[in-house]
Amino acid sequence: MTGKERREQLLDVSRALFAEKGFDATSIEEIAHRASVSKPVVYEHFGGKEGIYAVVVDREMQRLMDQIMNALDGGSHPRELLEQAACALLGYIEGSTDGFRILVRDSPVASASGTFSSLLNDIASQVEHILGLHFAKQGYDRKLAALYAQALVGMVALTGQWWLEARKPKKDEVAAHLVNLAWNGLSAMEHKPKLRSRS
Repeated sequence: MTGKERREQLLDVSRALFAEKGFDATSIEEIAHRASVSKPVVYEHFGGKEGIYAVVVDREMQRLMDQIMNALDGGSHPRELLEQAACALLGYIEGSTDGFRILVRDSPVASASGTFSSLLNDIASQVEHILGLHFAKQGYDRKLAALYAQALVGMVALTGQWWLEARKPKKDEVAAHLVNLAWNGLSAMEHKPKLRSRS
């Protein structure tokens, strides 16, 4: 096995263990055992558990970000973009369950740029840009696009976390319900909403 192949094997084994057990419960010994190598081989490639975990997290974040950004590149109508983004996140959860489990777990080694919340903030920034353009065309305050972007991304992400375990209803049905709630709420937005209970 070449060095590159060994590195990929260690990443695959580690990814499965981190998803199954979490960062704290996974050991270098177990990674080495499952990969049928000695502990020094793992240390040689990654310097330790934190190093291999950081690579696994970075790869998963990039996969998810790529899927979401590709979804936001297609379509021009805001409802289509919302549908595509919801389907992209749910598709990632369905196709990369281990990766999503790793991303949503808290980790003592995750940096500010390596957490699920920072990934969601990156996605929300892209959504904010798209919403800002739509808001400007519709006469809404463009400065509020950030607030709505956070709300939409949070709604989809939290539903995704729930769906990770529930897996019912089917992915497209979950996406349709998310879009139904978000779109039908957005389509009747007031320009200056007020709380009725505080009037």
